Amino acid sequence: QVQLEESGGGLVQAGGSLRLSCAASGSILRINDMGWYRQAPGKQRELVAIINSRGFTNYADSVEGRFTISRENAKNTVYLQMNSLKPEDTAVYYCHAVRVGVNYWGQGTQVTVSS
Repeated sequence: QVQLEESGGGLVQAGGSLRLSCAASGSILRINDMGWYRQAPGKQRELVAIINSRGFTNYADSVEGRFTISRENAKNTVYLQMNSLKPEDTAVYYCHAVRVGVNYWGQGTQVTVSS
């Protein structure tokens, strides 16, 4: 089992920045992909960014150039630096990890961007 604990959400004005963190614990060996998804009210959960164990990244078009995902393997932690935030970025952000083909999710952290 893998436990994921997110932190760093909050309220920010449009144009501002936030940094999300997600720490993995438990059976952390053989975790491959880690990433962030988000879900806005009335919408489906969507991919924001992912990073694999080698550091390769992939971003949603809507956040490319504004968000940066990074990973600190020694601390089993993944980060999401979010800059130039927009009201449409408002959502609950979920940390995600894949270990041996099994998906794990965090509880989610709220990000609210005011206009």
